[in-house]
Amino acid sequence: MLRHLRSLQDFTKEELNRFIERAIELKHERQVGVQHHQLVGKTVGLIFEKPSTRTRVSFEVATYGLGGQVIFLSSKDTQLARSEPLKDMARVMDRYVDAMVVRTFGQEVVDELAHYSSVPVINALTNLHHPCQILSDMMTVIEKKGPIENLKIAWVGDGNNVANSWIQAAEFFGFELILACPEGYDPHPDILHKGRSNASKPIVLVRSPQQAVAEADVINVDVWTSMGQEGQEDTRLAAFRAFQVNSALLAKAPASAIVMHCLPAHRGEEITEKVLESKQCVAFDQAENKMHMHKAILELLIAT
Repeated sequence: MLRHLRSLQDFTKEELNRFIERAIELKHERQVGVQHHQLVGKTVGLIFEKPSTRTRVSFEVATYGLGGQVIFLSSKDTQLARSEPLKDMARVMDRYVDAMVVRTFGQEVVDELAHYSSVPVINALTNLHHPCQILSDMMTVIEKKGPIENLKIAWVGDGNNVANSWIQAAEFFGFELILACPEGYDPHPDILHKGRSNASKPIVLVRSPQQAVAEADVINVDVWTSMGQEGQEDTRLAAFRAFQVNSALLAKAPASAIVMHCLPAHRGEEITEKVLESKQCVAFDQAENKMHMHKAILELLIAT
């Protein structure tokens, strides 16, 4: 059956758990030398309006690691730059490839491609959602801390696409989530309201990073200025200065807390060099797990 991954809400908790379980299995199999061939004869199209290092490489390595082939298209390589209707692009691309992985600005791009496509469309990032990132992040949390429903997760910084997806994850998986964002930089209000309404444990928005990290098992941080927001950099630096994840903030959290950053990191801005390079930080394990999660997503959406 055709399935798209536009946001976490396209799947049930049980289905999302299967992505995580399968990614852990595939990671172990790779470590012991198992060769995978699930995507032999399949081609994945990567359509990236936003550039990326980790997302592009991890999806390419994941596809090749399953025996498939990849075609990469940047914005200048497609007709998106010339305003070709998305419905036309979808119905052409699905004649060529077995899945489309899309990294773009507006969520409406992913939604329209999915509406007209006869092959899976996978959201590799929009301004609203980042579901693949959150699935790999939850995989990392489970590896490091055990069952996620027993944990308290903190988010410190911008209420961006990653924060939105963490709210959806809390809604599904039932862990406590506390977000510390400066005034004016909250998560999407509809996503926050829905998450709070449906979650079995509190989803709390505060203005104090110290309050957020107190008793937290996991501390999440991301860049203060995302792609497309470069003109806001000075304003954002001023607004977020008190939200830096540094040694003083980390001292307010339990010594067992782990620090997560989906990278790339602006050292000295949202996170200090000392914290990023500390034993508590698992950012590079996160980066590796993107590849294993992308394998699981591709396998479960294309090969089954």
